[in-house]
Amino acid sequence: MPTTTLMITGMKSDDCLRSVMNAIQDLPCIGHVEVSLETGEASIEHTAMVSESDIRQSIEDAGYLTL
Repeated sequence: MPTTTLMITGMKSDDCLRSVMNAIQDLPCIGHVEVSLETGEASIEHTAMVSESDIRQSIEDAGYLTL
């Protein structure tokens, strides 16, 4: 399963973390998701049916920026 690693800016609390996690997990074909509030790093396992741009868009739609 491919893994995409992204840096997310703008997360300041556990509520922010939950919003990002929910946005990612709402996408189809997502496996394991790990997001660090401290570092802003997200590691997302997903099938080839989901692209990195799909993941970035869902995070940005939740109100956060990806690098």
